[in-house]
Amino acid sequence: MAVPRLIVGLGNPGAEHEGDRHNAGFWLVDRWLGARGVALRREAKFFGAVGRATLGRAVAAECWVLKPDTYMNLSGQAVAALARFYRIEPEEIVIAFDELDLPPGTARLKLGGSSTHNGLRDITARLGTAGYWRLRLGIGHPRDISPGRDVSGYVLGRPSAADREAIIAAIDRAIDILPLIAADQHGRAIQALHTDPKPAAPARPADRTTEE
Repeated sequence: MAVPRLIVGLGNPGAEHEGDRHNAGFWLVDRWLGARGVALRREAKFFGAVGRATLGRAVAAECWVLKPDTYMNLSGQAVAALARFYRIEPEEIVIAFDELDLPPGTARLKLGGSSTHNGLRDITARLGTAGYWRLRLGIGHPRDISPGRDVSGYVLGRPSAADREAIIAAIDRAIDILPLIAADQHGRAIQALHTDPKPAAPARPADRTTEE
């Protein structure tokens, strides 16, 4: 295990893609840094917008944050450029991205593994390893498209209001476990994130008064 030195949110640049399901990784970075007043600045040599942020409160751990502007299929160009320049090891990298195989409202953390996600495939190819952390943000799979078929129209589309609300809720839970990752407590982070929140208990009816 290793403390993260680079957190990457995947997505496509441009206003026309801001609301796409494929930009869930961008949403996480924007939501996390926006609450802290941290701005990213475009760095041409890193092919994206880059900044520094502190993970957690109890543990003072700063890391690089990156939003590639290479478009999704070339995400590895930006990740590899920054990682090599600052000598960041793959296990010190966390990639946040949209996950078709998880329903909206779900987020999962894992180290390594294969993926059909085009952004991850390019990152793996350019790093030469799949041994980096993945923060998987569920966007659901279109019911009218069978597994293995082209889903580009779906991932480049916008979720329903209900699905977007669920995705944002999962992003907030993912942000909440970042301090645990910063403390090198990946097991606790996984347990906390993978324990789906309990539904809110129904409101109790108000006590009726005896006055008419």
